[in-house]
Amino acid sequence: MTDTRKPLGPVRVWTLAAGGMVGGGIYIALGVVIQAAGIWAWLSFLIAGIVAVATAWSYAALSNHFGKSGGAFEFLEEVDRRGWAGSLSWLLIVGYTLTISVYAYAFGHYVAWAFDGGAVVIRLLAVGIAAALIGLNLLGIGKMTMVEVVIVTGNLFALLVLAGFGLAQWDTAKLSQGIAAHSAWSGFAGAAAIFMSYEGFQLLAYEYDEVRDAGRLFVPVLVSAAIFVVLAYILVALGAPMLVGAGAIVDQREVALSVAARAAAGWPGVVAMTIAAGFATSAAINSTLFSTAKLARRVADDGELPKWIDHQNGAGVPDRPIIAIGAIAGLLAVAGSLSSLVEAASLVFLATFTIVNLTAWRHLKRGRWIAACGVALGSVIGAVLVVRLASEAPVPLAILGGMILVAIFVRPRLLKALRS
Repeated sequence: MTDTRKPLGPVRVWTLAAGGMVGGGIYIALGVVIQAAGIWAWLSFLIAGIVAVATAWSYAALSNHFGKSGGAFEFLEEVDRRGWAGSLSWLLIVGYTLTISVYAYAFGHYVAWAFDGGAVVIRLLAVGIAAALIGLNLLGIGKMTMVEVVIVTGNLFALLVLAGFGLAQWDTAKLSQGIAAHSAWSGFAGAAAIFMSYEGFQLLAYEYDEVRDAGRLFVPVLVSAAIFVVLAYILVALGAPMLVGAGAIVDQREVALSVAARAAAGWPGVVAMTIAAGFATSAAINSTLFSTAKLARRVADDGELPKWIDHQNGAGVPDRPIIAIGAIAGLLAVAGSLSSLVEAASLVFLATFTIVNLTAWRHLKRGRWIAACGVALGSVIGAVLVVRLASEAPVPLAILGGMILVAIFVRPRLLKALRS
């Protein structure tokens, strides 16, 4: 069906982990973070990055400890928290669906902006890319790791070149130009909004069984990839505003990096960034959709989702979850607002990160201090995000809270009714 059946070596694992994180989030998150943290946006990426690196360690170490694929769902099942595993799996699928919608949103905006397309074109592009990747996955040709490696490499190169252009024009005044003053504490507010940009490494936990010599390599590869992405985000958060000013990044946050690229290199810069953004968001949609469908099928096979989801088409693809997740994400991409999608997805992944770090702290013998750091800092950031959403986006927070209650209390009764 795909080349994921071939063992994944350390270079491909590192590239896919880094690409899963950078894939689409930075293209959209930068403006949201600068709006929240101002001159301290770089600190936001650092604070969130510390939690991400700790969580990458916890994911990799727990995967080695249990010796199997499955990520957070499998970890909780292995420590006899089956009910929590089922609830978390539902929330993870919601989080991944929101993430796919943000990637489709970014694809539509970046491509349409390059051609002066309006709102209708943006929506058509967002829905079109979701539909196209649903189709590729259903045909069994969606997950092609070597293609993704090439895309990731080009994407990272484009981002680092853009950051380099900006840093070469070092002017700290540009970091606050056109926006209100922010205190250093706003770094926590910015950090709370960007966990969607750091979640991609955990997709590799679903491919653990495919990793060559995982017991020796998985931890250093995942952790080094996370550290590299944190540094790249900090460079972009400093470099891009120095090209156009922080106000321009916030005002045009849907296409912030293309705006910066135009200032750096004119329309050749726009073309280059549009290509990078288009391929990066497409690859991110593809890998997230594929991995989420695998997770949904695994969860259904364990009885924590309706049995009809546990189905494969003639190409051996989990077709029903791919269609459902992709379709919902496409609709959200044209109906949701940027900030609400980004922050709702970030809250789901922040909660997941905290649970995984707590599991590692309780059940591993070595390196527990790393997981403890992730739990402590993640809890503080989570509290900041809940307060922020309660004051600025109460409706999305209420909807997400309702989903959490459904996952915890309604899910067992619903599944019991479906079995009877």
